[in-house]
Amino acid sequence: MGFCHKYPGGTELEISMLFVDVRGSTKLAEGMRAAEFGRLMNRFYKEATSVLIKTNAYIDKFVGDEVIGLYFPLFAGKTHANAAIQAAHELLQVTQQTIPVGVGVHTGVAYVGTVSGIEGSIKDITALGDNVNITARLASQAGAGEALISEMAYKAAGVNLENTTQRQLELKGKSELISVRVLKA
Repeated sequence: MGFCHKYPGGTELEISMLFVDVRGSTKLAEGMRAAEFGRLMNRFYKEATSVLIKTNAYIDKFVGDEVIGLYFPLFAGKTHANAAIQAAHELLQVTQQTIPVGVGVHTGVAYVGTVSGIEGSIKDITALGDNVNITARLASQAGAGEALISEMAYKAAGVNLENTTQRQLELKGKSELISVRVLKA
């Protein structure tokens, strides 16, 4: 990550974020040999990254059984919220026969830049802030075969999603309810 060492720092930026998480991975792993579960997870990573790359996401990281995609205006254009919602829909479609996933999509301002440990240690590029946390919480509450799209992302995308329902969610650590659109596989 020479780039991170040469150009440290970051900025606040409106982005769209997508977290996709395998549902019931502990139970899945319990019923499989470790290598078999590894193959299943690699298939999930391959399917998820393929969709995220196709929709112009920056793949932030793999965290256990979760993949995080960030939609920056620089890569995804002004329609970054639309790209994130499109990716959520595609993820539900490509995984529905192979592995149960839940998806969270949100749009808002985040700190985007480098983070690091002690001087000279590993640096990374990521997004941080309340809106990132909201996205993670949405993904954690999404059921298998379900994408929870925040009202902020829905409005920013300017699309009319048919066959969605609205839901009010109480998210851990948040004092107000969050309004979402529920997209199903």
